[in-house]
Amino acid sequence: MKVKIVNQGKHALPEYATNQAAGMDLRANIDAPMTLQALERTLVPTGLFIELPKGYEAQIRPRSGLAFKNGVTVLNAPGTIDADYRGEIKVLLVNLSNTTFIINDGERVAQMVIARHESISWELTDSLEESTRGVGGFGHTGTK
Repeated sequence: MKVKIVNQGKHALPEYATNQAAGMDLRANIDAPMTLQALERTLVPTGLFIELPKGYEAQIRPRSGLAFKNGVTVLNAPGTIDADYRGEIKVLLVNLSNTTFIINDGERVAQMVIARHESISWELTDSLEESTRGVGGFGHTGTK
């Protein structure tokens, strides 16, 4: 699938690291390092603008290494970029650690996965079919 992209940043286009990777790394496109204090959040620009086909979204997800090693993650993971959005892709990062984290220009701050989705129409009804699970939610199956 071809996706239109405008790159106003200083870095190469996102690409898959391996031939079976689902996500492409997004890089910070900043003029100076950004300081992210403990429990602070910030928007990190990428310099990228995309035009997705109808029926697709871009999901912005954390990078596992950044989360594990530094406690820095995408706050609204996965963040959704809708097909009709034309603004710059920015990554909402949060520092969940107790130490300061420095974001440098070109640093891989998140990954982007392109995914198909369905649009639905509601069918109003007075009842739903019974299921084995029923109304059980939030931990109803136990802890082990």
